[in-house]
Amino acid sequence: MGGALLAGWLEQGIEPSDAVVVDPHYDIEAGPAGVRSFSSPQDLPADFAPDVVLLAVKPQAMTEVVPAYRRFAGQAVFLSIAAGRTIASLEALLGTDAAPNVAIVRAMPNTPAAVRRGATGLFANRNVSGNQRRTCDQLVAAVGQAVWVERESLLDAVTAVSGSGPAYVFLLVEALAAAGENLGLPPELAATLARATVTGSGELLAQSPLPAAVLRQNVTSPNGTTHAALQVLMKEGDDLAGLMRRATEAAARRAEELAG
Repeated sequence: MGGALLAGWLEQGIEPSDAVVVDPHYDIEAGPAGVRSFSSPQDLPADFAPDVVLLAVKPQAMTEVVPAYRRFAGQAVFLSIAAGRTIASLEALLGTDAAPNVAIVRAMPNTPAAVRRGATGLFANRNVSGNQRRTCDQLVAAVGQAVWVERESLLDAVTAVSGSGPAYVFLLVEALAAAGENLGLPPELAATLARATVTGSGELLAQSPLPAAVLRQNVTSPNGTTHAALQVLMKEGDDLAGLMRRATEAAARRAEELAG
């Protein structure tokens, strides 16, 4: 995800020399030209003074990795994309006696950011300035849509809807292809039709100003084939909406558990 964000920023015109990667496994030859890289934060120049520190670290590694960046507390805003790591936990890892008020923004991106069609929810702590908020917004918007939530707890819902959401869509493609096979279509043809239908519908939704409900109604002729299928998918007590509600509730609960 960190690589996807970096690629988006470079596409939006950020100078490669303004970006610095700290990663012991970073492949300099495969990475974007002009981007500086270091194996560890200890290797950063003594006068290095970033405006934004992106924490693109696995949640279980945060406790070990993040304290090495305390030297930037009080000057930079920390933008974390680590799922489940709360503002309070990050403040504990980054705060110092000299700079107790650390500016932190939590972000919950999703995998379509890799193709610049991401959806990211953000929450800022009280120490984030207006300029820092705008900077983080611009950085995230480089790979898709950025939306801010009023309470940190809502990031669990963001995780359940958009963070995990791509998996739901991929499962829909799988299920639609399997249904096509059940009707007699060859597996390859069923997979092609299902994939093209979902990606095409997504693009139509992206380009249309109409709500999804209206687009659905527009392709549903009374007593037609689509109507017959929707009667099953929208059957009261056993409908797709209810199933999706239960699925996202499960995801949100798990996100809350991971946050501790």
